[in-house]
Amino acid sequence: MKVVLFAGGQGLRLRDQSDQVPKPMVPIGSRPVLWHVMKWYAHHGHHDFILCLGHRGEAIKRFFLNYDEATSNDFVLRKGGLDIEYHNRDIDDWSISFVDTGLESTIGERLIKIRDHLGDDAVFMANYSDGVTDLDLDGYLAWFEQQDAIASFVSVRPPLSYHVVSAEDKGVVTDLTPIHEIDQWINAGYFILRPEIFDYMNEGDELVLEPFWRLIEDNQLMAYKHEGFWRCMDNLKDRQVLEEMVEQGKMPWRGCDPAKQARTLSIAAL
Repeated sequence: MKVVLFAGGQGLRLRDQSDQVPKPMVPIGSRPVLWHVMKWYAHHGHHDFILCLGHRGEAIKRFFLNYDEATSNDFVLRKGGLDIEYHNRDIDDWSISFVDTGLESTIGERLIKIRDHLGDDAVFMANYSDGVTDLDLDGYLAWFEQQDAIASFVSVRPPLSYHVVSAEDKGVVTDLTPIHEIDQWINAGYFILRPEIFDYMNEGDELVLEPFWRLIEDNQLMAYKHEGFWRCMDNLKDRQVLEEMVEQGKMPWRGCDPAKQARTLSIAAL
């Protein structure tokens, strides 16, 4: 099943990092966050990627054109580096389409621009390129296939420390509740879509605004609640949290492969 990844935004809330490299290329440990997302899909058997490029797209192309397997894999070096035997490899079975979808395009416009790359697939997946999770993708796909719906996304509780305030008109506070204690859910991406989504889209639309509201009116949009781990690298604090998890060896998005996780951690610590 094809996986569309939106990797063309400017990442303004992570400007100190994304000025140097595009946001999807900001590293977590030894690899960019984009790689972590793709590796997660590949673990679940989905290796056919379509990257919607825009801002600093050439940096993403260079990363894969000059891909260094040694960064995250064990290997044996002989003859002073002339002979390298890798114990395992990352991306041999990946197929990646690099598509320039414009510098200023909305997510919806980027999706429309790669429509021809989807072929005749009855279902495809799409995602932002900056969020990691321990979601059971197989379970999510099985659930979606049982729904009579065109689109779905994963919803999670906000991983924030804010408090929700209730106050009277004059400003007297009547309640102060941590947001995680309230039944609030947010869109975490990880979309599963049918081609009929394009019937609900117009040029210039932002995917989760106009098209999704049209789907809502027709009862064609579903939310899959995920109670487990999810974290978006939206700002510097988010990156610091993810980096600390790597340093501590706590990477639930890599929990499917503990041995590989340990090797990546040891490399990141060098």
